[in-house]
Amino acid sequence: MGKILDGKAFANQKAEKLKEKVKNLKSEGIQPYFCVINIGDNPASKLYVKTKKRRSESVGIIQKIYQLPENEKEEDVLALIDELNADKKVYGVMVQLPVPEHINANHLMERIDPKKDVDGLTPANMGRLWQGNHFVEPATADGIIALLDYYHIDLAGKNVVIIGRSNIVGKPVAALALERDATISILHFCTKNLTEYTKLADVIISAAGQANLITADMIKENAVIIDVGINHVNGHLVGDVAFDEVKDKASWITPVPGGIGPITVEFLMEQVIKLTRKANGR
Repeated sequence: MGKILDGKAFANQKAEKLKEKVKNLKSEGIQPYFCVINIGDNPASKLYVKTKKRRSESVGIIQKIYQLPENEKEEDVLALIDELNADKKVYGVMVQLPVPEHINANHLMERIDPKKDVDGLTPANMGRLWQGNHFVEPATADGIIALLDYYHIDLAGKNVVIIGRSNIVGKPVAALALERDATISILHFCTKNLTEYTKLADVIISAAGQANLITADMIKENAVIIDVGINHVNGHLVGDVAFDEVKDKASWITPVPGGIGPITVEFLMEQVIKLTRKANGR
């Protein structure tokens, strides 16, 4: 049976380290503070925003939520971003995705000051990520690499298959894995015969959002499996991986829940601290 990559335990350890970093900043009169803009009534988004607020408070970071109505005009959201960009007390700004259909999320990302870009999704910071000179990273991708480091799983020379090409997970984790000298394949819904790639993979990172997409016959013996998927099936939260059958063939595997989810929030807090330190020349 594969060993569990315990994201919850790792996240708890990370939280203790973040508390110490915040404590040190506060001792110098610096208060990490960031703002989250949530537009509309998406239940999942509201829950995630509340979770972030609870975790930020637990490590000493102030988070302010701007809850905007579903019919908020794009120009008004852009004006709010401009206001937060100009506020020297605010070290981080993020827009909770997805946004309502009448608003272009790209326009919002382009408007955020890259120096306050908590999500690492502005065009400038995405470009820096691929150039290898980044100072902030999308939290989930950063957390995945850190989890592999924590368990001493070296990516150098490994075949890494990433399923999903989103700006939030797939593309940034590919960039970070390339920095570790991995050989990368990015698969997506137009890829023909996923198994042709997954059977050769030393590491599989799945962020497709499709329950039971990865089965035991699709992986090789002792592959490392990172499941980023979040799917609701019959009232239960499951990942992209058929965990019960895959775990016996993998060398390491993340559970869902308890794997990548807890890490994401803690590494979002990490980005806030990074931006706060950078803004204060630390």
